[in-house]
Amino acid sequence: MTFESARSYLLGTINETASRHNPGRLTRMKALLAHLGDPHLTYPTIHVGGTSGKGSTSTMIAAALSAAGKRTGLHTKPHLMSITERARIDGIAIPEPVFGDVLGEMMHAIEETTAEFGRPSYYETLLAVAFVYFARREVDVAVIEVGIGGTLDGTNLVAPEVCVITNVGLDHMDVLGDTVEEIAADKAGIAKPGVPLVSDASGNARRIIEERCAREGAPFFSVTACASIDRLPSEPYGQTFTVTTQADRYDLVLPVLGGFQQRNAATAIVALERLNDALRPSREAIERGFAHLQIPGRMEFFPSHPSVVFDVAHNPDKSASLADALAETFAQRRFTFVVSIGVTKDAPAILRPLFALPGNFIFTTFEATGFTPERPDKLANIATNAGVSARVIADPVEALAVARRQATESTVVVVTGSTFVAGALRAWWLENVFARSNR
Repeated sequence: MTFESARSYLLGTINETASRHNPGRLTRMKALLAHLGDPHLTYPTIHVGGTSGKGSTSTMIAAALSAAGKRTGLHTKPHLMSITERARIDGIAIPEPVFGDVLGEMMHAIEETTAEFGRPSYYETLLAVAFVYFARREVDVAVIEVGIGGTLDGTNLVAPEVCVITNVGLDHMDVLGDTVEEIAADKAGIAKPGVPLVSDASGNARRIIEERCAREGAPFFSVTACASIDRLPSEPYGQTFTVTTQADRYDLVLPVLGGFQQRNAATAIVALERLNDALRPSREAIERGFAHLQIPGRMEFFPSHPSVVFDVAHNPDKSASLADALAETFAQRRFTFVVSIGVTKDAPAILRPLFALPGNFIFTTFEATGFTPERPDKLANIATNAGVSARVIADPVEALAVARRQATESTVVVVTGSTFVAGALRAWWLENVFARSNR
């Protein structure tokens, strides 16, 4: 199977969505993996869930393991520019021809599963591709990010060495529940008997996770109790700090922005310290891996004229973290936000933290099979009602172009909201602006 035919097949499965009323989806995923020979059980895994920060934390854990010389698989979701990003080994995405080959070899198992439980969804199929690819390449370890929630997520079939729940906030409420407590209970479903679970959750969410761990016999480790963070003077486009645990002190240089990444780093370190001797990286490997970290689309800064930040902030938790990071990193500067948000998201709650910053908004749209953007005029009305300057430009490339043309020397242009708008405009930026300026 070619990559294009594989991609076309996957797009045809995209309307098979997760639902809290469809508990059988885990049964279907289990059947698919069984037909594939249970590839997810052939290597050690680290299972990472949470509302925000789970992708960054997963990437940090994988970077440290790779720096320690372990062949490390990494599955994160959603992808920013290509579906191949869902299966990476030592930071390199699965090559397109190999992706096509793997999915082609899986089709018999997919057909058998379809006959029993219906066709595997887009997400399930991509996850299975990652599992098969990691097994084929004989990885030493794989870091697997939860898709949605935990209890019924397809990743919850792994047998992990360590589990992580970064934090808990309101997102995917149509699937997980209407309150933080309900969502925490769903995420806590990744707890396994005898498997350490590390979490940076707080309040009622932490209590619910800790109670679930106690029932399951999973040792619980709070990041707040296990690690302290001390900030140091940092360079303009990175941050320097120390993380001190009961076991060691880590002097870290992160080439990524956002104070929230320090919490993610501490969470990653506490999880790495829970690994057995054969897998646990040294302090030097952790420091080296973090120093070369790359997290596209997460407070990703390009110091151009004007400066541009790309950040996927598609839920209120991520938006609040972005707003804090922008205020801290670019004090005394103004912002022009280029924003599109999916129709299923809580747009007012996502926008509210950004409205507190000095600046204006350009609302736009995106194109993605199976996903619908909120009408930009509706988003503009939310801003106007909040007393914030806003305009509508439906074409996202034009929206970014206008934002850049109108920017003053002190303005930072921020592309955020949906993964689809951040990914599309980042790709356009790299090809049409960044590449030309670096020739």
